Amino acid sequence: MTSHSSSLRAPLGLALVSLLVFGLLYAIAVAGLGGLLFPRTATGSLIEREGRVVGSALAAQPFADARYFQPRPSAAAYDPMALAGSNQARSNPDLRQRIADARVAVAAREGISPEAVPGDLLTQSGSGIDPHISPEGARVQIARVARARGLDADQVGQLVARHTEGPQLGLFGQPRVNVLVLNLALDALSRAVAAQAQ
Repeated sequence: MTSHSSSLRAPLGLALVSLLVFGLLYAIAVAGLGGLLFPRTATGSLIEREGRVVGSALAAQPFADARYFQPRPSAAAYDPMALAGSNQARSNPDLRQRIADARVAVAAREGISPEAVPGDLLTQSGSGIDPHISPEGARVQIARVARARGLDADQVGQLVARHTEGPQLGLFGQPRVNVLVLNLALDALSRAVAAQAQ
């Protein structure tokens, strides 16, 4: 019995040390280091206005009002706890029909021809909550947003240009516009214009 318990002591000790070092201490160290080096990202890149969290720069949210720019469609219903793409192949007739229906709906909403609708306003991202749209996807929405807010389209266009991000590190990805950040800036612009009019 003594030899059996001594033969278990080493593997159990290794398991306990591994659990504490890699399961607890490593996680605490990495989370602490991430919080020190990237404090905003480590807390979810939350955006606050007037002491209240209004969203995250990393997750899309729906905007139903015509006064706002619209994000990409979401297969996850914009739920960050249900991240998912549609997982439909290009050959899937349901996907083709959904894109055709979305093309007609977006064209009608924006008052443009169906051929002018950018692809990112028709397709869902792999995560289902991509917070960005292409600059083209934002530009086709400028006229509607400006009209709904009673703003000059040039002002809204300049706002889109100011909020267009370049490729990451100047190399990776395409230019993009964060829809939530743009919509918050749009609210601020509307307030400023209203204050000037008074």
